[in-house]
Amino acid sequence: MSLAVRVIPCLDVADGRVVKGVNFQNLRDAGDPVELARRYYEQGADELTFLDVTATVDNRNTTYDVVRATAEQVFIPLTVGGGVRSTEDVSRLLASGADKIGVNSAAIARPALIGEIADRFGAQVLVLSLDVKRAPGTASGFVVTTHGGRTETTLDALEWAEQAIALGAGELLVNSIDADGTKAGFDTELIALMRGISSVPVIASGGAGAVEHFAPAIVAGADAVLAASVFHSGQITIGEVKSSLAAAGLEVRS
Repeated sequence: MSLAVRVIPCLDVADGRVVKGVNFQNLRDAGDPVELARRYYEQGADELTFLDVTATVDNRNTTYDVVRATAEQVFIPLTVGGGVRSTEDVSRLLASGADKIGVNSAAIARPALIGEIADRFGAQVLVLSLDVKRAPGTASGFVVTTHGGRTETTLDALEWAEQAIALGAGELLVNSIDADGTKAGFDTELIALMRGISSVPVIASGGAGAVEHFAPAIVAGADAVLAASVFHSGQITIGEVKSSLAAAGLEVRS
């Protein structure tokens, strides 16, 4: 686990533009990914995450030219996900400037993909993206979804995360669909449950709406916090988040 808390802006991209919605619905334009990437890098982001949120739904690959242009603006780790179905996809994205690769739907459809990526590129490259929603009656109370949150599976979120880690996932990006875009705070129950079963770093995503929301996510067990709309709108800056985390006694990167 990393000692210093990481603050990670997320660029949800569709058709070459950053978009944002609520509960993965009603996506609206939020800006140019290249401009936003540069802004966040200058503000002190520790990493950036770039997710092509319609690649899987549209059955296409991530837009490599946008990834390449984004990577040219930042000198911090860049995670790219969306439409990754093979090790060749991973190879092309790494060649386009990505440092880590997020997988979700394709890994659920064919779990062996996780091992193939980890074996070829190393577990540190592979981020398992988990779009999770509450499902009363399941073992943990949470299930995973695919296709940008549009398709609910019968996979228990904790069981799937454990399986993926065993196969070679090097990090978990845990996004709460129920909290996504609501700005009501991270789902700390979900974060704590993931922390309890995970031997790899956990990134908390979904629900950030105020600087006060970030520290509880770390206390619940996250190694990093990810947010989108509050950064895109300028409501909160990365510096303000880091200051609030430091004030809570948590170590942040300068």
